[in-house]
Parts: sequence; C-alpha cells; structure tokens
Amino acid sequence: MPKSFYKNSISHKNYLGSVFIRRRQKQDNFVSLIFLIIKISFSLLAIISLIKLGYSSKVRLTRLREIEDSFLYEKYRFNFLTDKFDDLFSSEGEQRFMKDQDQIISRDIIRVIWR
Repeated sequence: MPKSFYKNSISHKNYLGSVFIRRRQKQDNFVSLIFLIIKISFSLLAIISLIKLGYSSKVRLTRLREIEDSFLYEKYRFNFLTDKFDDLFSSEGEQRFMKDQDQIISRDIIRVIWR
C-alpha cells in the first residue's frame, strides 16, 4: 500500500475523532442546559411556594388575632353584665338599677311616679 494511503487514513481518523469529540461536547452541553433549566424551574417553584405559604400564614395569624380580640371584648362585656346582674339581686339592687337607667322623658315634662 502506498505511503500516502496511511497518511490519509491517520488524518481521516483524527478528523473523525475531533468530530466525535465535538458532537459529544454538544450533547453534554445540551444535557447540562436541560438540567440547569430543570433546577431553575424547581427553585422558582420552591420560592413561589414559600411566598404563598408565608402569605397564607400571615392571613391566618391576622384572623386568629381578630378572633382573640373579639373573644376578649365579649368576655369583658360578659363579666361586666354578670356583675350588673348580680348587683340587681343584692340588697337595694332594684333601686340602683332604676337609678342607672337612662331617663327617656325630657326635663320639661311632668313625671308621674306610681307607687
């Protein structure tokens, strides 16, 4: 075989090797790009989920505070009215109750008190 055939064969092998290496690098780059996109997508999903979780927790805590404030107000009213009711049945409680009531009749009108 001629010497030039061996030379062409070696250069052809080098060319095929470099083409194979380039093709392999392109595939590796493509796979790396796909994995990078997947990682970014999962990261965004995690961030959005944390934001939504934080917002819903904030709304829930706000509602719980409103319920607690309402409960404390109603508890205060209940205690106040309970004390007033208990005072009604104490000695001379009826007289105190009558004095505490608002007078609807204006001052210029004659009042008649039945006893």
